[in-house]
Amino acid sequence: MSTTNPTHLLVYRADKRQFLIDSDRYIEDVVEDRFHATTGRKVSSQEKMSWKNSLQEMAKVLRDERIPETAGVGIELFAPQSNSRIDFVLSGYDANGLKTVIIVELKQWSSIKLTEKDAVVLTHLGGGLKEAPHPSYQAWSYATLFEGFNDAVSSGDIKVLPCAFLHNYPDSDPELLDERFKVYTHLAPLFRKGMGERESFQSFLSARIQQGDNQSVLRQLICSRIGASKALTDDLNKLLSGNSELALIDAQKLVFESIKALALAAAPGKHKVIIVEGGPGTGKTLVAINLMVKLLKAGLAIKYVSKNAAPRHVYKAKLSGAMTKTRFDSLFCGSDSFHDVERDTFDLLLVDEAHRLTDKSGVYKNRGENQMKELINAGKCTVFFIDEDQRVTFRDIGSKEQIRQWAADKGAEIHEFELTSQFRCSGSEGYIAWLDNTLGIRETANSYLDTEGFEFKVFDAPEELHAAVEQRNGRNRARVVAGYCWPWNSQKDTSRMDIVIGENYRRQWNLAINSNVWIIAPDSIKQVGCIHTCQGLEVDYIGVIIGPDLIVRDGKVVTDATKRSSMDQTIRGYKKRFKEQPKETAADADRIIKNTYRTLMTRGLKGCFLYCTDPETATYFRSKLNSR
Repeated sequence: MSTTNPTHLLVYRADKRQFLIDSDRYIEDVVEDRFHATTGRKVSSQEKMSWKNSLQEMAKVLRDERIPETAGVGIELFAPQSNSRIDFVLSGYDANGLKTVIIVELKQWSSIKLTEKDAVVLTHLGGGLKEAPHPSYQAWSYATLFEGFNDAVSSGDIKVLPCAFLHNYPDSDPELLDERFKVYTHLAPLFRKGMGERESFQSFLSARIQQGDNQSVLRQLICSRIGASKALTDDLNKLLSGNSELALIDAQKLVFESIKALALAAAPGKHKVIIVEGGPGTGKTLVAINLMVKLLKAGLAIKYVSKNAAPRHVYKAKLSGAMTKTRFDSLFCGSDSFHDVERDTFDLLLVDEAHRLTDKSGVYKNRGENQMKELINAGKCTVFFIDEDQRVTFRDIGSKEQIRQWAADKGAEIHEFELTSQFRCSGSEGYIAWLDNTLGIRETANSYLDTEGFEFKVFDAPEELHAAVEQRNGRNRARVVAGYCWPWNSQKDTSRMDIVIGENYRRQWNLAINSNVWIIAPDSIKQVGCIHTCQGLEVDYIGVIIGPDLIVRDGKVVTDATKRSSMDQTIRGYKKRFKEQPKETAADADRIIKNTYRTLMTRGLKGCFLYCTDPETATYFRSKLNSR
């Protein structure tokens, strides 16, 4: 299905002949003017310079008589389900008369360094060496967005082919074509600097675009309806129905059905904001994932959003059965990318771990105003899954009160649900209440824990705890975690140890290469995880090392933020804040430390094992057990 109006923004559109004329006349100025007219935004001088350099190189490539003069040319095409922009597209007909669009990812890179992460390299960006997706992966991922969410492409009417062109990258350097990237370079061929490479690129383009379209294929592409393809939704439904871990139980099903009806009724002028509150293990994420899969089939434009990277990477892996990149990736994103999204862009936004939302976004925390406001603005229906007792950094501001305020500002209907049944910790709601009481978070009637239903043990040595957890890892569902009281030395030097306690315990934090999927990575039982790699996730058995930031003196829990590692970002700025507002800062830090251990100690379905670096603290926890 196509409309007469564009559903995808495209900054520049012309045929090859006009593009070459514009290239001779300062193409960067032409694109800048059209970018401002299309988006209302200005571009940086660096982006304008990159247009100048890369588009001049593309002009050299297109000065080949085999590529039709009437082939369509597009620059800065906004991909569906994404704020990403595709650098360059070429459209026309192939040898069989099939409508074809070629996506070209342009890079000015001249070198890279390999990493152990799937489809990730290191290159010089913004004055330093930074991680970036491999260009072939990036081009392929854009193609999958059109295959999954553009009707003309998903129906087979238009064929989308990806490739990458790195016009400054020497053809003598083989790193980009390393064996580890073969799956992506096969899907999206990569071309580098040099006459031989340019000729190969020209041959690639001319073999696939043999007849011009006078921009008609390009027009059809950008006017095609945006919605999840039947193939994508069918595959997701099959994966969901075959995964018992993702099945809904009791109240989860009731909340799911209620939200589904509200989301389907949402529309411009009929906005819905939904708050789902629930403690650890009540199934907030399960409801979110089920809603995403089921409502994609109804044709809604949806994103699963989480501030913390680990939950979305783990649930992507659980849905797809793979920890490498898949075509489902575009359904999942972080909360930092909505500050410049247009109003009502998405039909449904599913915001997991909403308590972790912040005010500012971006790498330098200098973009946007408030993530709750931005997410409500971007969706016709926005669902927030929240547990305010899991705020674990100074920057976490997600709250029901703020969500209600921003929803009212938009004029949205507000609906609230609560998930109370506990499916973690052997279904023991008493365990959560005991933990709150024992950690000094709030007083409850649960002074002692009955360990008959939920296995809870306190160990005298960390090596004993780790060994006990390893013994219960038969199904790859047991892990050890700790408070962030030790520096991450191994992040840059993998030969170094991080958590060193006594003479016999020497372990590393989760490896940088698998931090997002650490909780399900096969060999990660050897390492120690932290709050960032396990929040929102669960295992059968969790081992928790309580560091010197939480101790007990005379039966009272005492926290000390200065005992956290200097590398810990959760209480960044503590010393400065403490000088300015000592009482408020101490109270905030106390709650963050207690919430962190509460979150760590509620990751286990069947049991929690504990080691405390402070002996009196270990004695305190033992005294709170009723092991009949």
